[in-house]
Amino acid sequence: MISRRDQVLGYVLLSIAAIAALAPFVGVVILALGEPGQIAPSLDISQATHFGNFGDVWNIASFGASMKASTIITLTIVVVSVVLSVPAGYALALAHFPGRSAIFFLFVFGLLIPLEAMIIPLYFDMRKFGLADNYWSVILPDIGFSVAFGAFWMRAFFMGVDRSLTEAARLDGANSLQTLMRILLPLAKPQLLTLAVLFFVWNWNDFLLPLVMLAGSEIQTAPISLVYFQGQHTTDFTYLAAGALITIAPVVIIYILLQRSFTRGVLSGAVKD
Repeated sequence: MISRRDQVLGYVLLSIAAIAALAPFVGVVILALGEPGQIAPSLDISQATHFGNFGDVWNIASFGASMKASTIITLTIVVVSVVLSVPAGYALALAHFPGRSAIFFLFVFGLLIPLEAMIIPLYFDMRKFGLADNYWSVILPDIGFSVAFGAFWMRAFFMGVDRSLTEAARLDGANSLQTLMRILLPLAKPQLLTLAVLFFVWNWNDFLLPLVMLAGSEIQTAPISLVYFQGQHTTDFTYLAAGALITIAPVVIIYILLQRSFTRGVLSGAVKD
């Protein structure tokens, strides 16, 4: 039984943590709404009325094209990676076939290799197959990176499912695909949504891979456009703050919409009855 004193102390600590986490974001919002052309950043809330800054930055930095490119790349990666992660995790958790453990450790090993160690040979491979300087040069490698983690994530969930459910399904005549689609997949909805959010955040914010793979094309993702815009407006902190908010807006929206499912997916299995 938690005492009243412990509850109050917990709320106080959580409030302090929330303020510490939100204060920088609020500061960026105030800065983005300030007077354009400021040489030094100003957090004067009374001057935070210039909502037209976002439209100006959108047009100057051509964020429309870069946001479209980021949306195409990220949504494709998220959908394909989630779809592939489910059967991969199911097979690694519940199927019995030779080399299952070796394949699982191969997935884990793929997670340990930093992108910086693979980016150059990966670029030449893409050029060899004629895939450089287009969407696929970013989408295909990121799908590979994402599925490695997704298989690991879904395997952990499927291994934690009560075996009586799958055994009952087999007794009723269900095959592996039917067991996955009708029994396990509905239970995995929080984990799938959490995985989708993680994939979206990681790939939307990805900078190095698009920078290298799209260097010879006119395609730019939102983070790359923000960096180029920063190089042109180094001292205009108001426009830089507005550009940063435009870039992270989709991530914030996705997280707000899927917050409950994300929390359930992350905490699933942390507490056992």
